[in-house]
Amino acid sequence: MKCPPPLEPDFVPAALWNRAFRERVVASGGGRPFGIALEQPDGTVSVFETAILSSGDPAAEALNFRTIERLVKFLLWQRGGYRVHLGGDADLAGRIAALYAPGGEREFDFHFMGRKAYRRPLEIVSVAFEDLPAANEAAVELGGHLDGCRIGFDLGGSDRKCAAVIDGEVVFSEEVPWDPYFQSDPDYHLDGIRHSLNRAAEHLPRVDAIGGSAAGVYVNNEVRVASLFRGVPDEVFETRVRRMFLDLQQEWNGVPFVIVNDGDVTALAGSMATGDTGVLGVAMGTSEAVGFVNPEGHITTWLNELAFAPIDYQEKAPADEWSGGLGVGAQYLSQQAVGRLATRGGYHFPEGMPLPERLIAVQEAMEKGERGAAQIFETVGRYFGYAVAHYAGTYDIRQILALGRVTSGSGGDLLLKEAKDVLAIEFPDLAERIQFRQPGEKEKRHGQAIAAASLPEAAQ
Repeated sequence: MKCPPPLEPDFVPAALWNRAFRERVVASGGGRPFGIALEQPDGTVSVFETAILSSGDPAAEALNFRTIERLVKFLLWQRGGYRVHLGGDADLAGRIAALYAPGGEREFDFHFMGRKAYRRPLEIVSVAFEDLPAANEAAVELGGHLDGCRIGFDLGGSDRKCAAVIDGEVVFSEEVPWDPYFQSDPDYHLDGIRHSLNRAAEHLPRVDAIGGSAAGVYVNNEVRVASLFRGVPDEVFETRVRRMFLDLQQEWNGVPFVIVNDGDVTALAGSMATGDTGVLGVAMGTSEAVGFVNPEGHITTWLNELAFAPIDYQEKAPADEWSGGLGVGAQYLSQQAVGRLATRGGYHFPEGMPLPERLIAVQEAMEKGERGAAQIFETVGRYFGYAVAHYAGTYDIRQILALGRVTSGSGGDLLLKEAKDVLAIEFPDLAERIQFRQPGEKEKRHGQAIAAASLPEAAQ
């Protein structure tokens, strides 16, 4: 590693690990083919093919397992699926299947991807490499509809935003703090969303369409899994939350209504602002939100929940507080990362101090020129550079749209400089191909809301 993060020198970038593994496979004679196919209930299949070490390598068993196990977890959270076909090594597939089972180390993933996200048990299936199912990708043509009177909203972990939009122009916008994560009564969420929608509607002569974004998995406007509702008991979630947005649509006389993952709307906002495609949006807020507009200009059916996807392969990587996953994006590209690194940078906060307030304190220290604050943003920036290189292995990226509270101010400027330097030093081919961009002030204020409002096509 040529660019070690100053406050976490033991960081093991997934991009460097995977590159070294590929080089070892080539040096050993090419290894054996191995494939991973992720299947969704609608018949969509996403396939990733690679190679693993042959048994002649003395470290083959350990290195193959570590690499493929991390790759399966990454692809599962990136692309989603209820059935995962592992082709090329039955023993390796069996070991991984044992992790993704009740009582296994990946039990959270088992329940999330199975009954919660896709409403059927998660399966890990071993097949011969040549018997992997064929790829059958899908994309969704959403967004870009700016005609008429629209409401756009975004539900975050610390605030909810809502805007009224007339023919693409924002005539009202509002940001309201809230604390949804550990609320057990869904009326808290419902009343908050209703309040925001009603506030926006007051500034419109009529409402032709409503579009929204939020963290989580949404299928045909149903909430399948979302961190916003993590405090709601399962039985209440099923009866009060799963169809919440469909119920809201009926309250608004059935107007076109679309809710999608917030990361996808972030990427869509970037694509709409620049006219470019191949946009990976990465929002560093309470957690990490990611979305992708492919080179054809469409949102895919991938989950893009990279907050739960590993980017650090060190054995003692920090664990995500919700999923328990080690080395995943939420702990490195978010307010959680700043809070975690603050002590190492010399800052000590009261135990109950919220993450947004800790971030503000570190940002204020950054503006004063304090070295500890600079080291925190240097560290996050280097995480980001190595993460982008890892993401580029499975996304066709032309543009990185970086946003969220962590990227604001001089700390954010330093963060992005460090990320670019990592690519230039470690991955010069990617540095030439990928452009980093931050939204302008108008786009920051209104871009997400306009993109969300543009999701549904208005009724004719």
